[in-house]
Amino acid sequence: MRFMRLGEPGAEIPVVTDGVTTWDLRPLTADIDGAFLAADGLARAEAAASAGDLPGLDPAGLRVGAPIARPQAVICIGMNYAAHARESGSEPPTDIVVFYKHPNTVVGPYDDILLPPGSTTTDWEVELAVVIGTRARYLDSPEQALDHIAGFAVANDVSEREYQLQRSLGQWSKGKSFETFNPLGPWLVPAAEVGDGSGLGIRSRVNGEARQDSTTSDLIFSVAEIVYRLSRFTVLEPGDLVNTGTPEGVALSGRFPYLAVGDEVEVEIDGLGAQRSTVRPAL
Repeated sequence: MRFMRLGEPGAEIPVVTDGVTTWDLRPLTADIDGAFLAADGLARAEAAASAGDLPGLDPAGLRVGAPIARPQAVICIGMNYAAHARESGSEPPTDIVVFYKHPNTVVGPYDDILLPPGSTTTDWEVELAVVIGTRARYLDSPEQALDHIAGFAVANDVSEREYQLQRSLGQWSKGKSFETFNPLGPWLVPAAEVGDGSGLGIRSRVNGEARQDSTTSDLIFSVAEIVYRLSRFTVLEPGDLVNTGTPEGVALSGRFPYLAVGDEVEVEIDGLGAQRSTVRPAL
């Protein structure tokens, strides 16, 4: 089953689909949010759909929103693929590199990416996104961390490199928090269907040309290790979003041009779907 939110921004309808039939989740919840996830909402929704207890919904013509309601936190892990660390001019880290994005960066998987005024260094980053399902606080082990994950999704950690690096004074979030800089979705896929998040092909394209092509097995810190380490210094709440890092093949490497108005960015992960965004000017 795949969980989605359909409709205009701020008025999305929570749904679940098996790829053939789409069911309206509003008899169970107003949204796919932290409270729904913490109450075992994904499993309850799947059971209700299978039992015929939910009304059908025709998704035709409806905008696809981010598959979760706006999270209270978007936590990102930097330089978590060795090859990407090298192309960024850094050695692979010995502990997780953490930065934050404003929650309002999260938009739908087909929404436009708005290029900041005057930006010439806006970059793409396909990432495996983790959605927290139950509160994670001072966990004892990475194995325990997997029990706190609701599901996985595709994210694009869009980055303005001048603000991230030259203007940052060491604070990467300055180049990460522009509006629309975290397209998410199209689906939230339950962890029970994905496992620990390893072994998934992860790719990006710009204007149809390949940029990134790797696998989540190449993560330096696994999903379980990330959630475990985060829990040792911050309390993760249901509905929080964790972006786990990007593989090599970004514009920062110098091998490709940065994004410009009119470019089309596609990112995808095996089993989690694909998204497509067009770069427009922020007016």
